[in-house]
Amino acid sequence: MRAIKAHTDVAVDLAELSWADVSLMLDFVTLARRLRVQGFTLALRNPQPQVAALLELVGLDRVPGVQIERSEPVLA
Repeated sequence: MRAIKAHTDVAVDLAELSWADVSLMLDFVTLARRLRVQGFTLALRNPQPQVAALLELVGLDRVPGVQIERSEPVLA
């Protein structure tokens, strides 16, 4: 609810999200559109590989105003 009412860019940390369905993707699209109308963006940060694959499958990576920010792998 706070994200919908935001008057700034919104960042969502997905690091601990291991599973998502299409209804969450639709929520992200709706949020991104509302933010874009106000001139703001939505950043989806640190998705796990399976969540990142779903984000790309539904095309969220191509929605204007949405940025998918993956964490860089740590080299030992």
